[in-house]
Amino acid sequence: MKKLLVGMLAGALALGATASFAADPVTLQLKWVTQAQFAGYYVAKDKGFYSEEGIDITIKPGGPDVAPEQVIAGGGADVIVDWMGGALAARDKGVGLVNIAQPFKKSGLLMICPKDGPVQTEADFKGHTLGVWFFGNEYPFYAWMNKLGVPTDGGADGVNVLKQSFDVEPLIQKQADCISVMTYNELGQAIDAGYTLDKLVVFNYTDLGNDLLEDGLYAMEDKLADPAFADRMTRFVRASMKGWQYAIEHPDEAAQIVIDNDESGAQTLDHQLYMMGEVAKLVDPNDAALNLDAYSRTEKALLDQKIIATQPSGAYTTAITDAL
Repeated sequence: MKKLLVGMLAGALALGATASFAADPVTLQLKWVTQAQFAGYYVAKDKGFYSEEGIDITIKPGGPDVAPEQVIAGGGADVIVDWMGGALAARDKGVGLVNIAQPFKKSGLLMICPKDGPVQTEADFKGHTLGVWFFGNEYPFYAWMNKLGVPTDGGADGVNVLKQSFDVEPLIQKQADCISVMTYNELGQAIDAGYTLDKLVVFNYTDLGNDLLEDGLYAMEDKLADPAFADRMTRFVRASMKGWQYAIEHPDEAAQIVIDNDESGAQTLDHQLYMMGEVAKLVDPNDAALNLDAYSRTEKALLDQKIIATQPSGAYTTAITDAL
């Protein structure tokens, strides 16, 4: 009888320990498909960094038909990866998004044009067709044109805006004089298609001072008011940054982890290795904090374009990164 009671007590204690240490679920919605742009999160999951922080992570890939702002507003995610322009525009429309961390410190956005084409400098844009991504990715471009004083509704004194696909086909098919690319993705595609750097005129948004914040982490304001949820986000960000550090230090392994998580089978290891090398130039794994100067520049650009009607309040918090 004594042995039975001891066994029952041990079982009860074990059950209690399991219940006490049950991992907290967190669903992360990515801005785009599974690729090394998000390697830090996949690596953190694969290496057990989320588990170490008591986080049971679910990573949901995005795509052309997925708007992270809508997903989180509808309760389909706890945290999203988003560009600041899209997040502030959504907040202006009533979606209570708050930036909780900013792993990407630099923009990877470029505009490229064939060197043998009509566009050699910014002064040559007028009267030509420029490829631009939408779904929230258009805001840096419109801020740039606004800064130059170039209309975006066509005509001899303006530019024609081509709603560009997320590839380099508009350049190959000569549908546009210049197209948008990311350093870590479509630029590599252009190079593979024969548009090597010596054959391109490259406009770098960061070098021109036109970069807006990309790939930050955002959660909902009402949920962050709960201390338990805020603590969960702190642990999530801590594990994520550990994932980014490991990914940058072990790019070959990180690229393979991305491939292993790509259920579509569309990615190649060579391209993910290329992407990992370029993404590493944009992320600071030792600093998840939002740069307030970069935030102010992004906010001003959106206000100047009237993308947002009023100056945001409460659009970011430093509480999460301060607690790391």
